[in-house]
Amino acid sequence: MGVVLFEGKDTSKLNPNQLADIRKDKIGFIFQHFNLIPVLTALENVELPLLLRKMEKSERTRRVDPLLETVGLEGKAVHRPLELSGGEQQRVAIVRALAHKPDIVLADEPTGDLDSKTGQEIIHLMRKMNQEEDTTFVVSSHDAMITNHAKRIIKLRDGIVVEEK
Repeated sequence: MGVVLFEGKDTSKLNPNQLADIRKDKIGFIFQHFNLIPVLTALENVELPLLLRKMEKSERTRRVDPLLETVGLEGKAVHRPLELSGGEQQRVAIVRALAHKPDIVLADEPTGDLDSKTGQEIIHLMRKMNQEEDTTFVVSSHDAMITNHAKRIIKLRDGIVVEEK
């Protein structure tokens, strides 16, 4: 059994509100199965973490519009998840995770439903955020394209670290 420290604090000693604040303010999540809210548009799904931070509409627009454009979804902002392809839903989920400029992004197969060109664009976006905004990406993936761009690779087998590069 171990201890998880976040910014020097033992997370097991934090109350639920403190843990929620860390998730809201410091961490972005890219889920393998998107977890988009079906009744919200792509734009509204991306804005959700910013609304939780009580960000003004003008600031939300300033952040969200360029991100949607970066992933080729500027024309799909008003579409609901079921009106989007799997790859488009994945890009919405990725942009949602990045919109609030988190310190850490936890990503489960972020390029799993994307074609190779779009996958490369997403990897480029993640590298750019890592370099320009010091965002750390923790990625779980079988995609060699991602590992070719990673600074550090930890391979697990049955929950045990078997290799570290």
